[in-house]
Amino acid sequence: MPALGIDFGTSNTAAGFNQGGSPKLVPLEDGHDTLPTAVFLDFHARKTLYGRGAIQSMIDGQEGRFMRALKSILGTPLAREKRQFMNERLTLIEVIARFLSEIKKRSEQQSGLQFERAISGRPVKFHSASEARNEQALVDLTDAYHLAEFSDVSFLPEPEAAAIAAKGTGRILIVDIGGGTSDFTICERKNDKTQIIVSDGIRLGGTNFDKDINLSHVMPLLGYEAEIGNEMGSGSHSAPRALFQDLASWEKIAFVYNPQLLRDVRRWERLAHDPQLFARLGEVLDMHLGHDIAFAVEAGKIAANGSDRADIDLAVVETGLTSSLQRDAMQAELQYGAEAIAKCALETTAQANLKPDQIDRVVFVGGSSLLGVVQKEIANSFPTAALETSEVFTAVVDGLALSTA
Repeated sequence: MPALGIDFGTSNTAAGFNQGGSPKLVPLEDGHDTLPTAVFLDFHARKTLYGRGAIQSMIDGQEGRFMRALKSILGTPLAREKRQFMNERLTLIEVIARFLSEIKKRSEQQSGLQFERAISGRPVKFHSASEARNEQALVDLTDAYHLAEFSDVSFLPEPEAAAIAAKGTGRILIVDIGGGTSDFTICERKNDKTQIIVSDGIRLGGTNFDKDINLSHVMPLLGYEAEIGNEMGSGSHSAPRALFQDLASWEKIAFVYNPQLLRDVRRWERLAHDPQLFARLGEVLDMHLGHDIAFAVEAGKIAANGSDRADIDLAVVETGLTSSLQRDAMQAELQYGAEAIAKCALETTAQANLKPDQIDRVVFVGGSSLLGVVQKEIANSFPTAALETSEVFTAVVDGLALSTA
């Protein structure tokens, strides 16, 4: 019975299998090799949409609940909390299971095969700061696969899967920067065979960068760190930071909205030194625009990475509202993350008892590896290595597919 390789990512998911010794990717949606890891619960039609259909329904303003970056909740208490989803009470593990079940169904329809087994990618470390959460995340993901009716699932660290799919020869450092984690594998390629030497990783990825940009460039337009006058007396206080932190976090946006919070924001608007800021925040909460903002931030980040500046388009909140994003300023803001990624890459190299100048090639994998500030830090850390960005979005699933043989 063939196995299905699944790269279940924070931002995108892909699937494939081994066909005659080569990876065969499944076009999961409209001929695309990747499917956004997104879920939309359509309250009117009483159905669940996935991928680009889910994103479009959210953009179109359909009544429902949109969720993305669900992988980030694995290993946290949030994963097993029962919540109301339409007419059911489900955990987020069960929501993930239904997404994986959809991947299974589409893969079987496209390939004509039956997949009872899965080989899934996983971060080297789901949670680099907590071993208990790291272990629990794997338990959570295993449970999700079983609920998705895979009778058996095994796991392969994502950068190791990318290493299996690597071409050429020499000592290679895989730098895999996804939505939620950054992972590293050092391997040796010789005679078309890959020998894994060591792997490591940290919980830091593209969604962290999005959050930082959101907090610094968008949330201040909604009242972040703005002053609210006290109801009694002449003093003032800042708006609660936790609300804005959650509203800027992909995995938490869907759970921000509630009537009591909206009433609080309307009260802050009356008391604020700048009422317009909280009027905007009230609009965002009332119309459930948090994900629209997150997509605008992500688009601005990508645009600024390729030019001197870009605008974060916030017209969905208020006509004509934008926030300018200068590339140099963005890179300065994200420098801390790039340095942490480069530090972990160097630590991985040291674990292999190697020096940076003993790395022949650095292969970048994952969409966030394309950020200029990240590539610059890695280039500075490995100055003699050749840098490659081939198959950034499919290298992991290619390796998983090869591993299903």
